[in-house]
Amino acid sequence: MLDSYRLKSVCSLPFVCHKKINTVGTSNADIPLADPGMYQLDITLRRGQSLAARDRGGTSDPYVKFKIGRKEVFRSKIIHKNLNPVWEEKACILVEHLREPLYIKVFDYDFGLQDDFMGSAFLDLTQLELNRSTDVSLTLKDPHYPDHDLGIILLSVILTPKEGEPRDVELSENEVFGSHFSVQSFFWRFQTQSLRLSDQHRKSHLWRGIVSITLIEGRDLKAMDSNGLSDPYVKFRLGHQKYKSKIMPKTLNPQWREQFDFHLYEERGGIIDITAWDKDAGKRDDFIGRCQVDLSSLSREQTHKLELQLEEGEGHLVLLVTLTASATVSISDLSVHSLEDQKERGEILKRYSPLKIFNNLKDVGFLQVRVIRAEGLMAADVTGKSDPFCVVELNNDRLLTHTVYKNLNPEWNKVFTFNIKDIHSVLEVTVYDEDRDRSADFLGRVAIPLLSIQNGEQKAYVLKNKQLTGPTKGVIYLEIDVIFNAVKASLRTLVPKEQKYIEEENRLSKQLLLRNFIRTKRCVMVLVNAVYYVNSCFDWDSPPRSLAAFVLFLFVVWNFELYMIPLLLLLLLTWNYFLIISGKDTRQRDTVVEDMLEDEEEEDDKDDKDGEKKGFINKIYAIQEVCISVQNILDEVASFGERIKNTFNWTVPFLSWLAIVALSVFTVILYFIPLRYIVLVWGINKFTKKLRSPYAIDNNELLDFLSRVPSDVQVVQYQELKPDHSHSPYKRKKNNLG
Repeated sequence: MLDSYRLKSVCSLPFVCHKKINTVGTSNADIPLADPGMYQLDITLRRGQSLAARDRGGTSDPYVKFKIGRKEVFRSKIIHKNLNPVWEEKACILVEHLREPLYIKVFDYDFGLQDDFMGSAFLDLTQLELNRSTDVSLTLKDPHYPDHDLGIILLSVILTPKEGEPRDVELSENEVFGSHFSVQSFFWRFQTQSLRLSDQHRKSHLWRGIVSITLIEGRDLKAMDSNGLSDPYVKFRLGHQKYKSKIMPKTLNPQWREQFDFHLYEERGGIIDITAWDKDAGKRDDFIGRCQVDLSSLSREQTHKLELQLEEGEGHLVLLVTLTASATVSISDLSVHSLEDQKERGEILKRYSPLKIFNNLKDVGFLQVRVIRAEGLMAADVTGKSDPFCVVELNNDRLLTHTVYKNLNPEWNKVFTFNIKDIHSVLEVTVYDEDRDRSADFLGRVAIPLLSIQNGEQKAYVLKNKQLTGPTKGVIYLEIDVIFNAVKASLRTLVPKEQKYIEEENRLSKQLLLRNFIRTKRCVMVLVNAVYYVNSCFDWDSPPRSLAAFVLFLFVVWNFELYMIPLLLLLLLTWNYFLIISGKDTRQRDTVVEDMLEDEEEEDDKDDKDGEKKGFINKIYAIQEVCISVQNILDEVASFGERIKNTFNWTVPFLSWLAIVALSVFTVILYFIPLRYIVLVWGINKFTKKLRSPYAIDNNELLDFLSRVPSDVQVVQYQELKPDHSHSPYKRKKNNLG
């Protein structure tokens, strides 16, 4: 009985591998023991043979996904129109638990449609020999049709222990089952190994550097259209990170001049896959060519100009690539974080002090997020429980907590730190339910603008739905600290916003189209009503008002100077500011937008239910694309008007103060400097900009500023909901005890 109890205690430990142990009164048993070591799995994806045909032409466009647990760790390039593809691609993966098999899934790429499943297999990592290259042949199967032959995938794999890391917690038979067994000794040794694992786990979440890419131009690309031209765009992929350039219509020598950043997670670099495409409305886009950039061959802290020949096509792409070392994003346990250490906190405050204005302008500030716990989450499993984990995102930085299994009130106690590049960014915290056999289920989300954060305050945030328009079940407790340099933040406001790599694709929505039309109409009606008001003054509908307007017109025209334009806007901002601080806030909550967002959410739910039954959107793909374009144009026009209004309404005080400073400077400049000199300086700057900086990215500072101001829809999405404390499980426990 005692031996049975001891055996159960050891088997319940986490991070287990298998080791033979002789027990008293039993035969040799395959008993789990702790193995918190890290492994490196080097995979070479060789080729596929006799894969399944999924396209009407009797071919497929296969690519391969590698997954460990629920996480995708590698995705291959697409081989077009080939059932015996040759990839010869390499991947390096860090593995924590050998008991997690490597899942291999093959898909047929279909542009604009859902990719077709071509089969799957798994590799048992516990069967691999360490430090030895093994050739593996995996037979692809479909779980729903196990008798179908879907071809094979050929791999070469090497499994090696990470150097300098602990491999095993080896305990002798006497230590585990002897009469002098010390529980404290065992768990002290196990805890030491677990702490080392935790350190290694944190390191795996760090990104090692930044890859800054500028797509300059294309030269002599292949003509894909009947008019002898193309509408080219370029896709970039580094691991799970993706970027798509804008489309350049009707040209074989496009000039993009787009800049973006990827994060570098592998110490040895990585390979950027680049594909060029020709946009075709209403049908699948044409493939122009592909190329790759091996980052391991590029030196760091240096800009490289690359002219890449397109394979499987014609032409060149010209890029600028810069690798910069960094370690600005991290994850740690609650007991270890930066701002608690006074010395480290002092260094962070010094780094972002007003005296460090010109020291790395891109490094605006420091963000620390403490994910403490959640309460009253939605039950996503049939057992009435969930397996929640939390994803914390800031722009393209994305970190995850561990999963707490079978719990609606999980405690994570994790600290995340981020480097802030734009103080107008929005922190997104999303809770998911882990599902091993399919994608994770959404449980709730909150979006928190960095400028609205109150430092050091533990706060309960009500979880919202996917569209952030209304509450869902549960609250999440966060404690957030933001430290930033206000001058750097102001200067960064005047440069283009960072584009997110992964965004939900736009889809046709009747309610969304109607919402954007009404928003645009409201902005236009402001101008129409202003014109009607001026005409009523001309028509003397109200003699006192018309007389006052006439006197004001004579006074303004007689005394008008150009500097009065920014001065008028400055007075308007100041007037609204004093109205707000005096308690006479004229801003009204936009209930129309809120109601329409809720209607849109209901329509999305209905579309999700009926989507499998209807193939309507696929049949009228071209019409859908046009409607989406109209929908997006209406959204941009409406957002532009709303952003101007919200600037003067002091929706974001930081931006309104920045506008006051800018308008004050413009007023002084226009007052003291003749207009001809200002126009002369502006023209000289515009004409010489490309001469001074040939690869400069064109931007408009005013539009960049307005892009930071939230539209009415974003104001509703970022609005905090008040928690309902009556649903707190801790309060329910107290009531039950009472």
